[in-house]
Amino acid sequence: MLQLPLLIAVLVAQGAAQTAGPPAPQGVDARRKQLADLLDEHWEYAMRTSPEYASILGDKRYNDKLTDYSEKAVFDDIEAERQFLARFQAIDTSGFPEQEALNQSLMVRQIQVALAGVRFKDWEMPVSQFSGIHINAPQLVSLLSFETVKDYDDYIARLRQLPTAFRADHRADDEGDGGRADAAAHPAGAGGAAVHPDRRRRARAEPFFDPARKIPAGFPDPDKARIREEMLVAIRDGVRPAYQQFARFVREQYAPKGRAEPGVWALPDGAARYAYAVEQTTTTKMSPEEIHQLGLREVARDRALMLKIAKKLGYKNLKAFDAAIAKNPKLHPKSREQMLELYRKYNRSDVGEAAAILRAAPQREGGGDAGRGLPREGGLRRPVRRRHGRREAARARDGEHL
Repeated sequence: MLQLPLLIAVLVAQGAAQTAGPPAPQGVDARRKQLADLLDEHWEYAMRTSPEYASILGDKRYNDKLTDYSEKAVFDDIEAERQFLARFQAIDTSGFPEQEALNQSLMVRQIQVALAGVRFKDWEMPVSQFSGIHINAPQLVSLLSFETVKDYDDYIARLRQLPTAFRADHRADDEGDGGRADAAAHPAGAGGAAVHPDRRRRARAEPFFDPARKIPAGFPDPDKARIREEMLVAIRDGVRPAYQQFARFVREQYAPKGRAEPGVWALPDGAARYAYAVEQTTTTKMSPEEIHQLGLREVARDRALMLKIAKKLGYKNLKAFDAAIAKNPKLHPKSREQMLELYRKYNRSDVGEAAAILRAAPQREGGGDAGRGLPREGGLRRPVRRRHGRREAARARDGEHL
C-alpha cells in the first residue's frame, strides 16, 4: 500500500482534474444557491456514511445500517472530504449575507482541520478507555426511538451487523501494529432459532435487549413475540460472542502492545499530535506552551480579583474566604432541583450574553446551515471520529489511548 503522504499527494493530483469542471456561477444569487446545495450535499453524505448519527437526529433512512469501519471506507472518506473541501473553497462569497459567508468559512476550516489530522492515522487506534465500538454500541441504544415495528426490525438488523463491525475494528487495530490478524467469524444469527433458557436469561440482561422491554402495547402479538425472539437470538449468536472475542483481543494482543507512558507524546509524532489537539480545541495557532502560560496568567488574575472581593467582605486572605463559603449553608443548594434551577438561571443569563456577543453565529442552534455542514464531531468521520469531541487537549496530553 502507498505510504499515506504519497497517497494524499496522488489524491490531490487526481482531484485537481476532477474538481476543475464547468465555470463557477458568477451572480451572487447563483453562488448562494451553489453553497446551499453543497451544504445539503455534504449533510446527505454525513447521514449516509454515519447512519447511527442520522438515527440519533431522527433521520431513519439508514436506520438498519452501521458505520463502515473498514480500511477502504477510511480512505474513501478522506478522498470524499478532500473533494468537498476543494468545492467549498472554490465558492466566491463576495456579496453574501454575513451568515452565509460564515457557513462557508466554517466548513472550510472544519474540513481543513480534520484533514490535517489524517497524518496521525487515529483510525488505527480505535479502542480506548473513553470510546470505541464496545462503548458506543450499547450507548446508542438509549438514543434511538422505537415507535414502529420497522424501528425494531431495523435495530435487529444492526445487532446482526455488530460482529462485522467488531472485526473491522480488530483489523484497524492490527494495521496500527503493522500486521493483520485473522479474526474468527461469529455468526450473526438469523431469527427463529430456539434459545437455551440459561442463555436466554443472560441475553435479557444485556443493555441491547432494553428495547424489547418497551415494545408498544399496540403492536400485534405475533410481532411482539417475533421481535423478542429475534433480538434474543441476535444477542446470543452475534453480540455476546463478538464482545467476548473483542475482550480477548484487547487483553491478549492490543493492550500488551500499548505504550508504557500515558501521555500522547509517547506516540509517534507525539508533540505534533498534542499541538494538533490544542489547535482543534482552542481554534487558535498558539502553541501548547503559550496556551499553558495564558492559563496560568488567567488563574493569577482571577485569584487577584477574588482576593479583592474577600478583603472587601472582611477576610484577610482567600483561604479564610474559602473556609467561610464552605461553612455557610445559605450558599449551598438544599436539593437537586434547586441546584438545577440555579444552573438554568445562570445558563439563561450566559446564553443571553453570548447571543449579544456572537452576532455572526451559525444559523439555527444545533444544526442550521452551518450545522448541516458540520456534523459528526468535527469533520472526517473515521480518521478522527473516535476522538469524540475532539476531546480536550488535556485529555490528549494525559493519554487517551491504551
